[in-house]
This record gives sequence, C-alpha cells and structure tokens, in this order.
Amino acid sequence: MGKRIFAVIICCIVFCMVFMSGCGKAAEEAPEGTETALPETPGSETTEAVGVRLGSLKGPTSMGLVYLMSQSEAGETEGSYTFTMAAAADELLPQIVSGNLDIVLVPANVASILYHKTKGGVSVIDINTLGVLYMVSGDASIDGMEALRGRTVYLTGKGTTPDYVFQYLLAENGLTPDDMTLEYKSEATEVAAILKEDPSAVGILPQPFVTAACMQNEALKVVMDLTAEWAAVQGEGGSSLVTGVTVVRKEFLEENPEAVEIFMKEHKASAAYANENVEAAAELVASYGIIEKAPVAAKAMPSCNITYIDGEQMKAALSGYLEILFEKDASSVGGSLPGDDFYYMP
Repeated sequence: MGKRIFAVIICCIVFCMVFMSGCGKAAEEAPEGTETALPETPGSETTEAVGVRLGSLKGPTSMGLVYLMSQSEAGETEGSYTFTMAAAADELLPQIVSGNLDIVLVPANVASILYHKTKGGVSVIDINTLGVLYMVSGDASIDGMEALRGRTVYLTGKGTTPDYVFQYLLAENGLTPDDMTLEYKSEATEVAAILKEDPSAVGILPQPFVTAACMQNEALKVVMDLTAEWAAVQGEGGSSLVTGVTVVRKEFLEENPEAVEIFMKEHKASAAYANENVEAAAELVASYGIIEKAPVAAKAMPSCNITYIDGEQMKAALSGYLEILFEKDASSVGGSLPGDDFYYMP
C-alpha cells in the first residue's frame, strides 16, 4: 500500500525537479483533460472577452489554479481562458517565446532566465508558490542548523537552487559545508529511499516528496522548514524563499491590460480557495489529474505553500531571492539580475 501511494505522489514531483535543475528536463505528454477550451463569459453579447492562453506545471502551481480551471470550465469566470498543463518548464518556455502562450507559471529563477532570453519580453505578475523544501529525519535531536554539525545531510543537485538555498542558510547561521558532510544525489527519489531505510539519516526534500517519504516510514517527520528558516534570517521586510512565479508576455500585457488584471484577480481567488477549502480543492486536483488520489492531495497541499503575492511585496520578495542566487551563481538567473521592468506593478 505504501509503495502504491508513493508511486501516485511521484507523478506531480516534476515541478519540484524543475525547480532544482533550473529549466528542467524534457517534458512528458500532459494527461487528458489538462487543456480546456472555455466558453465565453455569460452576458458578454456586446464585448467578447479576450482569450488568455495559460500554461502551468503539473504540481503546486496547477494546484493553485485548479479552482479557476473548474470555474472557467463551468463558464463562471469573468475572463476567458485556455489551460495547458505540462510536466516540465521546457515544454512551456518555447510556447511563450513563440507567442503560443500568453501567461505561464514557472520556477522563479527560470522566469529570470526567460526575461534575458526574450531581451526583456516578459514580466512577472505574481508569486504563486513559496518554498517547498523541508528537512526530513527521524532523529528528534535535529532542532536547528547547529544540530547538523558533524552530520551527513543528503540532498539533490550540487550547484542547483536547493544547494544554494541550503548553503546560504548555513552561512547565515555561522556554519559552512565543511562543518558537515553534504552528500548529493541525482534525484529526490534517492534521498527518499535513504530516509526510508535509515530514519536516523537527514535529508532535504521538496514537497510532495516529503509527504511520500513520511507516508512510507512513520518514523520520519519534518524537522526543519527551509522557508521558515529563510524568513527568520531575512527578517521583516526581507526577501522570501520563492519557488513559482507567474509570467506574462509584455506584448500581450500591453495589448490586453484589462484581461491580465482580470486574470490576476481570479488567480488570487483561486489560490485562496486552494488554501481555505483544502478537501474540496483536493477533489479538483484529483479530477484534473494533478495528483491521482484526493486524500493524498489533501495531505500534501497545506505544505506546498500555494500563495498569491503581487505588487511591491512581490518585487521585494522575489528580487532579494534572485540576488542571493545571483551571488552564488550568475547563470542560475540568466547571467545577470533582471531590470525593474521585470516586475509588473498593477
């Protein structure tokens, strides 16, 4: 039973894998029902709503959109939308570059890379997902960064975003990688397998791998939330640990500002619904094939940090995060930090 549940959860992990590797790997074919052509808004006989073509990743970003998907399919939204859900960002990026998609939800550092690739042709309109990284162990003595001294920590992707995040947190807590052993694995499944066999081990995993690992071995638990650790060292008004953002083509934004504003309003409501109505949202997540089983989705969703942040708060949180990545490795954000025009102020 545990193995079956673990396999179910794996299907939505690609989002987190993309986060760890930048642009991600080759995309898998999206499941049936993930593209939805939506009817016109009722009562719009005189003015036809501008169609917005949306792309999201199979994971937390689509979880935050799922209520909007269902409302749109029922013809109960103010905007008119077509949704495309992909397994990896590599499938979405060419489509927004070519103009086949208008708005995409992608990892934060990928948005910066896209900004440079399009020579400033995109803007970020909101943060849709905060941090999804957690430290997992069955060792109750792990109660802070200092407790890692002399230990072995398993994580994925040397020189990738989770690595930069963890090393930044170590430095802010007066530690260096030399104070412990960092053992890198190529995939999160390898870290999860180690934790399953040895609960006393310490590993860093993204959601929903965290949920899967803890369901596989009841001795495991979350011992540290890296998003909370980031917030603690940043302090009030500092940057946030950001996973996913929403990006719009500037050409589309300039031609259809009202359609973008309507989407932002409805995206905000959809994210709020996912957080405030977890059980109902989990049913929708399962019905759209984002996670196969609603009970599994309901267990994972509260830890996925689905959110909606725009305006100055979005800029402060995201720009500070990208700055830290830039200091660690400029290529992780496309070679340089994006300009102010990257941040859309509604």
